[in-house]
This record gives sequence, structure tokens and C-alpha cells, in this order.
Amino acid sequence: MRKFSMLLVPGLVSMALAAGPVLTSAYAAGSDEPSPPKSDTSTKKEKKKKSSSVSDPKFLAAYRTAYTTIYDGHDYASAIDQLKTLKRDDIADVANLIGYSYRKLGDYQASKVYYELALKDDPNHVRTWQYYGLWQLEQGNREQAQYHLNKIASLAGTGSSEYRSLAAALDKPTGATLVY
Repeated sequence: MRKFSMLLVPGLVSMALAAGPVLTSAYAAGSDEPSPPKSDTSTKKEKKKKSSSVSDPKFLAAYRTAYTTIYDGHDYASAIDQLKTLKRDDIADVANLIGYSYRKLGDYQASKVYYELALKDDPNHVRTWQYYGLWQLEQGNREQAQYHLNKIASLAGTGSSEYRSLAAALDKPTGATLVY
């Protein structure tokens, strides 16, 4: 039995290490489950508190409700209220959805604030780069949108849905109505 456990433990460790980057990149794109925040400046106690809320069933249920309110119900004002109730706009996924909702409501200044909060928490948050790139296009900043597209390519590749979405929007002529 001891020999078996000596083989099992290193095998499990190597599997966990191999799966780590896959899980991180899946969350970076954005989903209905927020990823733990990445903050280098907080203390260990603060980090534990921040990531523990991400695994809290009540937090996850409220986040999923807001996510559904946005993508299924297109009720952006209600979603903003739901997300702000979480008091976790320091998590990239939460801040990104608030920014997206404000953008859909036409409040570009508030949207920008939340996109920047999301990128402060996770500079590699692919969905935020996509949505902020669309924000740039809506503001007439094609060069900045191209920068965002290049950033997505470096993070998730040119085959990612985020890349394809922003690239398609950039292919439209200036002044064209964006549909995404």
C-alpha cells in the first residue's frame, strides 16, 4: 500500500500542475463562474478573503443570476444592481460584466472605469480585452481597438471567439452599426 501511495501522490501533483494553465485560460475568457482574483499587492489574509467569496455558493448563485440577466434577459440595469450587490467589483469577471452592462446602456464613462478595474485585477482577462476593444470602436478609436485585438491574439490566439468577434467588428467600415 505504501508503494502505491508513493506512486499516486507524484502522479496527482503532476496532473494538477498540467491542468492549472488550462483552468486559468478558460476563466480568463469569461464565463458564468468568476475566477479568483489575481492581486500581487494584497496580503495573504486579503487574498484568502477575496478568493473565498468566489467559491461561496451564495456568491456563485448571485453571479450566475446576474450573468443570465445580462446575456439571456438583456436587462443591463438590473444586472448592474445585482453585480454591485456582490460588493466584489475587484474581481475581473464581475467588473467586466458591470462594464459591459454600462456600455450596453450607453454610459461609456462608467463602462471604461469597470473595464479598467477588471484589467487591474487580471491583465490577461481576454473577455475584458474584447469588450473594451468594442468600446474603443464605439468611441471611434480604431487604433486602440486594433491594440486590443493584438492583445487578445497574444493571450488566446486568433482562433478564439473573442478575437474573431473583435476582428469582425474592426472589419466593418467606420460608422457602421456594430452588431455583437
